[in-house]
Amino acid sequence: MARARLPEPPAAPAARAQGGDPMLPELYRVLRRRRETADTWTLALEPAADGARPPAFRPGQFMMLSSFGAGESAISISGDPTRPGPLVQTIRVVGATTRALCATRPGGLVGVRGPYGAGWPVEAAQGADVVIVAGGIGLAPLRPAIYHVLANRGRYGRVAVLVGGRSPDLLLYPKEVERWRRRGVDVGVIVDAAEPGWSGRVGVVTKLVPGADFDPASAVALTCGPEIMMRYVARALLERGVPAARVHVSLERSMHCGIGHCGHCQLGPTLICRDGPVYPWARAEPWLRVREL
Repeated sequence: MARARLPEPPAAPAARAQGGDPMLPELYRVLRRRRETADTWTLALEPAADGARPPAFRPGQFMMLSSFGAGESAISISGDPTRPGPLVQTIRVVGATTRALCATRPGGLVGVRGPYGAGWPVEAAQGADVVIVAGGIGLAPLRPAIYHVLANRGRYGRVAVLVGGRSPDLLLYPKEVERWRRRGVDVGVIVDAAEPGWSGRVGVVTKLVPGADFDPASAVALTCGPEIMMRYVARALLERGVPAARVHVSLERSMHCGIGHCGHCQLGPTLICRDGPVYPWARAEPWLRVREL
């Protein structure tokens, strides 16, 4: 059976519709809505226009989603890039816009722009071991990379997926994580605080790095979560022997327009929506050391 490959991404959104307004969202209809945790939902979306299909995307890219009357927010794509189908977005409620998006029931309409941004280096990682470290909602932007690696399993070495959460009830996709384990992925799960019935590990996700099954000298590492968590994960990976140029982080903060016009997401010399959100740690680390940058 032929292995799945990444689809070619669409033309730059700013140039779509032959000079049309890049800030104008397209209408999408909510097909399904599933509650993941107390404050997190997954929406499956399809274009409202007859015959239209969601765009191809690369793991790590994001969409601009709008709830009309509430606002617009940058949300990473969390679906499978190797399979055509609805646009899948996992959204955590952090304000009025995300609350309105998560409250949209099947049949309701939302606005969609994108995809935008640089993705995870899944093509460049071929032939190497892959270690993926997620904290909380950070597993959602990493899930497309996991899908891609599993769909092209013969092109990669060992695969480790390390997941951390504040508590067991806040872990994303627990049944799916177990399916990855059954497919031969070295899966590690840890929580900050245990609850009755939890028999897994307790602590921070960096505790999983020393025992994970990968060759640090040649591995490619992908990590997403709170910035302080990514700093400590990067440090743990470097201490394990992973070169800084092979550690990649997603800096999904303060994105506002998605196309590099407003400057709201500027971090030092870079605009995260245009140049990121995925960066090699060797490039991102100096910026993150600057207080209040």
